[in-house]
Amino acid sequence: MRRDTFLKSMAVLAAAGSLPLSARAAANLKMMIPANPGGGWDGTGRALGKALIDSKAADTVQYENKGGAAGVIGLAQFVNASKGDPNALLMTGAVMVGGIITSKPAVGLDKATPIARITSEYNVFVVPADSPLKTMKDVVAQMQKDPGSVKWGGGSRGSTEHICASMLATKVNVDPKKVNYVAFRGGGEATAAILGGNVTVGGSGYSEFAEYIKAGKMRAIGVTSEKRLPGINVPTMREQGFDVVLGNWRAVYGAPGITAEQRAALTDMVVKATKSKSWAESLEKNGWMPAVLTGKAFDDFVDNEFSSLRGVMHLAGML
Repeated sequence: MRRDTFLKSMAVLAAAGSLPLSARAAANLKMMIPANPGGGWDGTGRALGKALIDSKAADTVQYENKGGAAGVIGLAQFVNASKGDPNALLMTGAVMVGGIITSKPAVGLDKATPIARITSEYNVFVVPADSPLKTMKDVVAQMQKDPGSVKWGGGSRGSTEHICASMLATKVNVDPKKVNYVAFRGGGEATAAILGGNVTVGGSGYSEFAEYIKAGKMRAIGVTSEKRLPGINVPTMREQGFDVVLGNWRAVYGAPGITAEQRAALTDMVVKATKSKSWAESLEKNGWMPAVLTGKAFDDFVDNEFSSLRGVMHLAGML
C-alpha cells in the first residue's frame, strides 16, 4: 500500500473511532461539571482530568462549570450542546439521581451515555468550631425541640446530605417535611455558610471539609458509613444510635448519540486514568474509595440506584 493511501485510510479509521487507543492521538476532551467550583463534582472532575492527561489518555481537558438544581441544569446543557461529540464528558453521581427524582426534569440522565462509575464516599456532618452543639445527639435534641431552628446546609435539593437529614428526622420522630434544609449551588458556597455560622449543620463528602476539620475550624460530628472510615476518627451515625447509612458515588457520562465504539474508547480512557499514579494520589488525599464500574454492570447499577433512592426518599418524606 502506498504511504499516502495508508495515511488516508488511517485518518478515516480515526475519524470513525475504529482505531485502537494505542494507534490514536490522545484526545482533547471537554468536561461538563454540573456544579459551581469548589464542590465534590468539581474536585472529582478536575482530579480525573489531571489523571487523564498524566496517563496520556488525553492531551488536554477543558472544564465548564454549570451549577444548579442538583446538576440538572448542567445535564440539560450538556445533552443539548454535545450530541454525537465523542470527546465530551459529564460528571454525575448520586446527587444528580436524587435531583432528577425530585424535580422530574425534561432532560434525564438516560439522554446521555454511561461511561463509568469512578469513586464512592460517604457524607460527613459538621458544625462550626464554636457551635454550642457538640455532638449529633445535641443536634437531634435541638431538632426534636424545634425542627426549624436547625438549619441544614449542603448541596442541591435531593442531594445525599439532604436525604440523610430527612432520614435522620424520620428516625427520631420528627416530621421530615419540617427539616430546614438550605441548598447551595456548590461546595464553596456551603463551606462559606458553615464557617460563617449561617447554617447549624453542614453536610458533604469528607474531602470537601477535610482541611477545615484538620485546621480546627469545623467539628465533624457524624459520618454516614456503616463503619468508621480508615484514618478518620469520626463516629458513624449508626454507632450514635441513628440508623442513617448512605453512600455517595460519582461517575462520568458521555454525550448522547455517540457510537458503541466511541463509548468503548472513552471507557478505556477513563479506566486508564484511574490506574494512574495521579489518580491514586487523589484518592488518598481526598479519602475517596475506588469504585470503578463500566459497561452493563454500570448501566444496571444506575437503574438500581434510581429505584433504591426513590424508595429511600419516599420513606424520608421527600416525595
